[in-house]
Order: sequence, then C-alpha cells, then structure tokens
Amino acid sequence: MSAVLEVDGVSVRFGGLVAVNDVDLEVPAGQVTGLIGPNGAGKTTLFNVITGLQPASHGVVRLDGVDITRWTAARRARAGIARTFQRLEVFGSLSVRDNVLTAAELRRGFGGDAPPAAAVADELLERVGAAAYADAAADAVPTGAARLVEVARALAIEPHVLLLDEPSSGLSPHETETFGQLLRDLATSGTAVLLVEHDVDLVMHVCDRIHVLDFGRLIGA
Repeated sequence: MSAVLEVDGVSVRFGGLVAVNDVDLEVPAGQVTGLIGPNGAGKTTLFNVITGLQPASHGVVRLDGVDITRWTAARRARAGIARTFQRLEVFGSLSVRDNVLTAAELRRGFGGDAPPAAAVADELLERVGAAAYADAAADAVPTGAARLVEVARALAIEPHVLLLDEPSSGLSPHETETFGQLLRDLATSGTAVLLVEHDVDLVMHVCDRIHVLDFGRLIGA
C-alpha cells in the first residue's frame, strides 16, 4: 500500500522542551496504523502538526506526495484530513445530529458531487452506533456516545486520512468491539487511519502496523 500521509523528520520544540523529536511516519491507504506511548510522549502534538494546528519546528508533512507543511488547517481539511480530539470537542449546545450535519454541510461547501447533508448525518450516526442519541443535546449524552459523535462528524467530510485520538475512551466492551470493526471497514474502503489509543487489545486487534512514541521519539515499529 502506498503512503497517503508522510511525516518526514518532524520535530516540535516549545522553548527548551522537545515535544516531538525527528519523527518519520507513514500512513498507508487501506490500513489502520497505530501510534502508542505513555501520556506526554508527543502523540497529540504530532496530530496537531499533521492537521495544521501546530507548526513544526523542523520537518515536512506530505499528503499524497504533496508538501502541505505550510498549509492552513482549513486547507488540509478540504484536502481530506479529518481528526478527533483526546479532549472531547463536540458542539454541546447542538443536537447529536446537528453536530454531524455541520460537517456534512461543510463537505458540500468543498464542491464536487456530495449527497444531501441530512442523509449523510443520519447514515453516519447509524454507522458508528450513535443513532439512538440523534435528537439529544451533544453535551447530555454519555462520554462514549460523544466519542462516536466525533468520529461521525470527522467522517462527514469524507476524509482520505482519519486521525483518531483516544476514540474508545468511555466505550463499553461491546461498543469497543463494534468500533474496532468500523475501523477495519474504513480501512477496507481505502481510508488511511492513524489511531492513538491506550486500549492495547483494540490496537492489537485492528492495527496493521504499530509505532511506539516515547519522549517525542519513535522507539519501535
């Protein structure tokens, strides 16, 4: 499989602190790539570099072979990079359906042949297992369900690359098993998935390749 996303020699420094240290990483299409490591290892910082929320101190990020290092976060989203967050980032005052609907409407704004946003929102909520909460306020649903809403919202822009930061936090064992199958289905459909996750069983079950990050440096793959 060819790498859709490439991280080449990326470092991030905050003053004297090296949060990410000369990281090389490839995320192929059609695979789930795992990124594990202890808290503070630099995983979320690396996600922020990939999605344009944090500038790299050094190194290059490529999407489909194109250098996107200086692109804005919005431009990267339009190009097909979507993510979830370690700290929940749902629109709490909106319903679960409207959280996904906003992203589906955004995708229609990118141009091209996009299906009706309402149909996309309902289909994705069903797909991730959160349809029962569609009419509830997003800040009133259980943590696990809110995680699934974030995933559905990310999928609504039809990403080529999906970055997931601790997505199984708050899920029951049954929900985690179902979620793992969703990740495998996404990979089978050609999506490149980069998964940060502390649930080792889930990582071992769904990932085609696993990278280990510690003190900002990749120490194994």
